Amino acid sequence: MKTVIEPFRIKVVEPIRMTSPAERKKLLAAAGYNLFQVDAENVIIDLLTDSGTAAMSDSQWSGIMRGDESYAGARSYYRFRDKVQEITGFRHVIPTHQGRAAERILFGLLAEKGKVIPSNTHFDTTRANIEIQGARAVDCLVPEGTDPRALHPFKGNIDLEQLERVIREAGAENVPLCMLTVTNNSCGGQPVSMDNIRRTKRLLKRFSVPLFLDACRFAENAFFIKKREPGFEKKSCLQIARQMFSYADGCTMSAKKDALVNIGGFLAMNDDELAVQARNVLIVTEGFPTYGGLAGRDLEAIACGLEEVLHEDYLAYRIRTAEYMGDKLDAAGVPFVKPPGGHAIYLDAGSFASHIPAEQFPGQALACALYLEGGIRSCEIGSVMFGKQAPPPMELVRLAFPRRVYTQSHFDYVIEVILEVFKNAKKLRGMKLAYEAPTLRHFTARFAYL
Repeated sequence: MKTVIEPFRIKVVEPIRMTSPAERKKLLAAAGYNLFQVDAENVIIDLLTDSGTAAMSDSQWSGIMRGDESYAGARSYYRFRDKVQEITGFRHVIPTHQGRAAERILFGLLAEKGKVIPSNTHFDTTRANIEIQGARAVDCLVPEGTDPRALHPFKGNIDLEQLERVIREAGAENVPLCMLTVTNNSCGGQPVSMDNIRRTKRLLKRFSVPLFLDACRFAENAFFIKKREPGFEKKSCLQIARQMFSYADGCTMSAKKDALVNIGGFLAMNDDELAVQARNVLIVTEGFPTYGGLAGRDLEAIACGLEEVLHEDYLAYRIRTAEYMGDKLDAAGVPFVKPPGGHAIYLDAGSFASHIPAEQFPGQALACALYLEGGIRSCEIGSVMFGKQAPPPMELVRLAFPRRVYTQSHFDYVIEVILEVFKNAKKLRGMKLAYEAPTLRHFTARFAYL
């Protein structure tokens, strides 16, 4: 069949409050033209993030009722640990309340002034957790990854020549680990090939540098490998995921993405000594090692979600959602990052609003326009998010898709709104900062139109 239907039925619904353009204009002004500051009840279609916004299944809700809330050694922890180990193969599994807590523990132990941590592309919280320790986060993305129009199947790959150059210039003793993000969120949700993961590990092994995966969207990455990389067509996504993790020494994960839950994460690794140190930090900052800042019911839901996310009918529907929107936008000439990523469509704001220079935040102007036109909340990934560190290679607006939340008619509405804004793109005005925080400014900044 040509139509890929949602592989689920809807049992519970949440009403959407419909706002008017006039109302949204007032709300956005009151929020300082920052969509993070708009109340969720005033958003019609919320595509700000795919993190923690999933709809959970009946099996997950059943697991929540079975949650063992014992302080130490709860059976829910062991179910969670066993499922993570089944997929990743790592000996040590340390639960945290979300992914950035896992990053904070890892980089708190390994990152310090003078250290350099390379990646294909660090996401905002990852970079902040590195830099707050005084270390330097370096992106080593392949050139195709910064070209929105390039149709390379694995634009999320790390540039191995650049990676080796970074290690040699810093000195291997000053590179405590390399972080590989799968899929690569900041460059458009683009996947990383198995060959690239394998070759990255081979290079790092020469310098005795550990490889960690940012595994938030590991299942989506595995599906892309199955569909795009020769030799993996007949392998299951579970088999592909296991092979991905087999090249790594550890991982961080926000379970709020590919574990289909609303809270949770973990740090996993094979290094016994590092695991002892991480658990000691966990006890002080998160909780006992068998709950790590989570309730037993959350651990049950994560274990179930990690199983469901690898169902290939779900993954086919998930990836097809982005392709569907991409096909419609491409036919209308709307510029976006091609090919579509796994969890989002990234509008190319630099081309969409080419009359607005980067220092006037074209991505923020476009994100505001989408809200004003149709009540859609999106996220700027460009000079607002990354501009304090260095000029970003692309000015993007991310429309991230919550998992199992919206239907095709919702996405058709989003497409209509984008096309309407695109038709009037020349009317978009640049913006300036009215307030910015010293770090992660995009969460709390306030703007004004020029």
